[in-house]
Amino acid sequence: MKITRLGSFVLGDFRKAKNSMTFAVMPAASIEDIEIFHHGSRPLVVRLIRPDGPGPSPVILDLHGGCWCKGGPSECETRARVFAANGMASAALDFRQSEDRYPSSLEDINYALRWLRAHAGELRLDAGRVGILGQSSGGHLAMLAAMRPNDPRYGALPLDADTDAGVRCVGMMWPVINPLSRYRRVVGLRAAGYPPAWVADLPERHDTYWENEENMEEGNPMLALERAEPVATPPAFWFQGTPDPVHDYRDPDAPSGLNEPERFAENYRRAGGSIEIAHVDQADRSDPALLGPLVAFFRQHLALPAPRG
Repeated sequence: MKITRLGSFVLGDFRKAKNSMTFAVMPAASIEDIEIFHHGSRPLVVRLIRPDGPGPSPVILDLHGGCWCKGGPSECETRARVFAANGMASAALDFRQSEDRYPSSLEDINYALRWLRAHAGELRLDAGRVGILGQSSGGHLAMLAAMRPNDPRYGALPLDADTDAGVRCVGMMWPVINPLSRYRRVVGLRAAGYPPAWVADLPERHDTYWENEENMEEGNPMLALERAEPVATPPAFWFQGTPDPVHDYRDPDAPSGLNEPERFAENYRRAGGSIEIAHVDQADRSDPALLGPLVAFFRQHLALPAPRG
């Protein structure tokens, strides 16, 4: 295990920002990159940001977005500081993507969850309080990993420790919850002529990572529920900007007239899970001051006391 210490920083006080919840402010946190596995010469790295102190801290495995083809752990740092200010560590994963294809990302995520538990003691983390979070395509990966912790394909990377990849809760920020419906949506908009600018190269990114529609259908949290696949359903939270035509739309092939967030929530509850959806203005969705409901969700399900003040 190679650790690169990137330093420490003083955490900001988010309590004064607009519409925020009251956050408990910690004096400082540390940040370090840790190599946890190697794919040949390519290291698999987690960027661990945790509050200073003896711990052990609950930890959230955090997954960046980028339509399964781009992005990295640095995109998770702002919200990681918010979590650290609330007594939670964040481990942003530099998982495989793009030409590595599905299910490479899920293999890395499953391994990282097991690895964090195996090394929790030396990292001042609590192996019994592990959650997962993802943004956009990372939200899709977070939910799929949470639903299938024991899938042998996802658990293919060996680890010399008897740990599992289950999580206590899962958070999603505007996830691509149904890769197949989103793919057909953007392909259809382009074929109709004069597609909106946000379509951009989304069809090509889907093609690169998923290769075909059969994979988009199989690795699909929405359709797994509608197939009545036996899956885990930990408490879930969906953080959604509005209006958002990229992630919040109605699939014309859906059995209901609901948009994708509400359709998924209905399916998830029917399968026995609990899920909340919180909406914010699309223009403000990345504002750390508005993460209060998401922070409260993780505090509740990772068993942290309510903040004072």
